Amino acid sequence: MHKAVLLQLAATLLAATAALVLFGVRGFCSAMWGGLAYAVPSGLFVGRLWVASFRKERATVTAFVAGELLRLLSTAALLVLAAALYKDLHWGAFLIGLALAVKANLFAFLVKTRT
Repeated sequence: MHKAVLLQLAATLLAATAALVLFGVRGFCSAMWGGLAYAVPSGLFVGRLWVASFRKERATVTAFVAGELLRLLSTAALLVLAAALYKDLHWGAFLIGLALAVKANLFAFLVKTRT
């Protein structure tokens, strides 16, 4: 799952670079806000699952679902926070950064894993 988060970060950087060329620094910051609002909670969730894998007691389905709910709520909170704090937000770049980070999960299946 850590590869999915790395792909999300790479997609965010790609979107931010494209936004820098198209919209300037304002677009770069907006695309980074959008992508990182999705990638950071995902990274924390993956880190939590990784730590739980070393414990003697196994993670339950309830803990997984609660963690996923927390990830979704924190993503929504970061998106609202970005819109509230960054008054010069470029909505096109913001949504492109978010969309590329979300869709980066599809490419995680193409990355070969060790067996």
